[in-house]
Amino acid sequence: MHFGDERGREAAELQGGDPRTPPSNSFDACFEPNPDSIEMTPYNIDHVAIAVHDLDEAIQRHRQLFGAEPLWREVVAEQGVEEAMIPIGGSFVQLLAPLSGDTPVGRFLTKYGEGLHHIAYAVPDIAAALQDLRSEGARLVDETARTGGRGAKIAFVHPAAFAGTLIELVELPDE
Repeated sequence: MHFGDERGREAAELQGGDPRTPPSNSFDACFEPNPDSIEMTPYNIDHVAIAVHDLDEAIQRHRQLFGAEPLWREVVAEQGVEEAMIPIGGSFVQLLAPLSGDTPVGRFLTKYGEGLHHIAYAVPDIAAALQDLRSEGARLVDETARTGGRGAKIAFVHPAAFAGTLIELVELPDE
């Protein structure tokens, strides 16, 4: 199966874009908000992150199994990771490898092994989303946003806040 096939093109067209490019940061283009809704309302799953020991090996295996290529790869030294973003429909699979064992992803791999690390929601306003979560009593890993891959503003919500799952909030930079 290849993601550049007709179904992938149709899905991208329905989502208003090309499967090889990041989704738009336009909130209105993706979701017609309820006027009573809060700013936390995510408008897309930005990515699903998978922690791996060897990024090159993981990219090759993903390519072999699913025929999908990374759009970009970068080191995010502040987070202690190297990441590769692979487009799948209107979202991404993010492969994460630690730069050392003494990083959050390195400790995760030691404790749990390779696998699902977090799910990331795209939000229109990360500061407002964090405030809304705080007012709901959600436990936050990050009280304020920081810079992540792609130059995005990111913040993490503690797994205790929802179903034992680490959630990342992502506000993509304006294009």
